[in-house]
Amino acid sequence: MLAPEDQLRKPGSCGKAVINVETRVVNDDMEDVAPGEVGEIVHRSPHLMLGYFNDPERTEAAFAGGWFHSGDLATIDQEGYISVVDRKKDMIKTGGENVASREVEEMIYRLPAVSEVAVIGLPDARWVEAVTAVIVLKAGQGLTEAEVIAHCNGHMAHFKAPKRVVFTDALPKNPSGKLLKRELRQRYAAT
Repeated sequence: MLAPEDQLRKPGSCGKAVINVETRVVNDDMEDVAPGEVGEIVHRSPHLMLGYFNDPERTEAAFAGGWFHSGDLATIDQEGYISVVDRKKDMIKTGGENVASREVEEMIYRLPAVSEVAVIGLPDARWVEAVTAVIVLKAGQGLTEAEVIAHCNGHMAHFKAPKRVVFTDALPKNPSGKLLKRELRQRYAAT
């Protein structure tokens, strides 16, 4: 929970845990991460769901270690304020580094010609996963792969910049409008 008086003081934060909810940010070994490090948000509360309907395997995985694994990656600061970085399944592992797709997307959205963007990791012999931007341009706008890559290289660490840029007419979404990155990975992994 983020109190009104903290909204300007902690921009980008979703706040602290709410009453009756234990919340931690942990690494893959269930150890609390240091302030500023990225880890997964886990919760424990009497108000949480008991499990997934008729899906004991998924329930067991979600509650590993006695905590509910949210799938959200975040940092926590010294005061306990949490800032979501990305979804765990959307983290890209490239050249031995972890890249939050959301961070790259936010950088690409700074380009005026971009209407929508999704950043995904695609299999790559050299990088393990290549950071790939799938972009929908605004009507009547033009942009090249080289311009996108140069923009990102000029404003963020080189390993975070896309190695490949794909332009498309639309991004796949489910009926509620949620972006389906899984479909993008399937569609462009073979090309």
